[in-house]
Amino acid sequence: MKTVTLPSGETVAAFGQGTWNMGDERAVCAEELATLRLGLDLGAALIDTAEMYGDGRSEELVGEAIAGRRDEAFIVTKVYPHNASRKGIPAACERSLKRLKTDRIDLYLLHWRGSVPFAETIEAFIALQKAGKIRHFGVSNLDLGEMKEWCAAPGGGAVAANQLLYNLERRGIEWDLAPWLRERRVAVMAYSPIEQARLSRNAKLAGFAKKHGVTPSQAALAWLLSKGGVIVIPKTSRRERLKENLAALDLALSSNQLGELDRLFPPPAGPQPLDML
Repeated sequence: MKTVTLPSGETVAAFGQGTWNMGDERAVCAEELATLRLGLDLGAALIDTAEMYGDGRSEELVGEAIAGRRDEAFIVTKVYPHNASRKGIPAACERSLKRLKTDRIDLYLLHWRGSVPFAETIEAFIALQKAGKIRHFGVSNLDLGEMKEWCAAPGGGAVAANQLLYNLERRGIEWDLAPWLRERRVAVMAYSPIEQARLSRNAKLAGFAKKHGVTPSQAALAWLLSKGGVIVIPKTSRRERLKENLAALDLALSSNQLGELDRLFPPPAGPQPLDML
């Protein structure tokens, strides 16, 4: 398994499992559980969820998937901005811990910016760290200006990751945010790396994939995995699709292939507003 090193020096799997919209339908829960467990078997130990996903149902599904295997998994979950206060974060964390059936969260993220001052959120995160409830903390959907503000607050420099919308069609962070994060060894967690499966149906990517004997999803994931400090967290509820996606780890794109993808999906020519879903 390819790994990414967090600012603390700890390494985590560069290929994780997303869970957005998982746990919502009983009819497919068995396959979702089997998929998450297979991911653990195959080394995709990082599992990303959030209290927002299905009002906690996703966290409950993850808790069931890691039962008896907690030490194999690196669990990431996210707190709502309206819960990200000095009093709100400890309560939200306890609810997530209960749903996940664990005593600690490996990486706890602010889901997006809200009205609570960053300094207050960071203070609460640090208190949870000291209590052993979380191991690392980070953010999601923060642009460069917000990252600078976060890191200027007391304790904010300990940020481990920024989870961002990043894929072949969403390259805006490459202009300024991604280089800034890379300099500080803050991991980029690329959510929707296949654009919620839309890239698998993209005609340009399909042509590239056919030419090089891979699937469009594998090409999209391999492109992200070729970049240092990037963790991909594609979501799938099916074991067969998980195995297809994981094969991207064995796909080393050449400089010519990377150049071809740049021509098909050009990098940004200037600063852009942060993309979010």
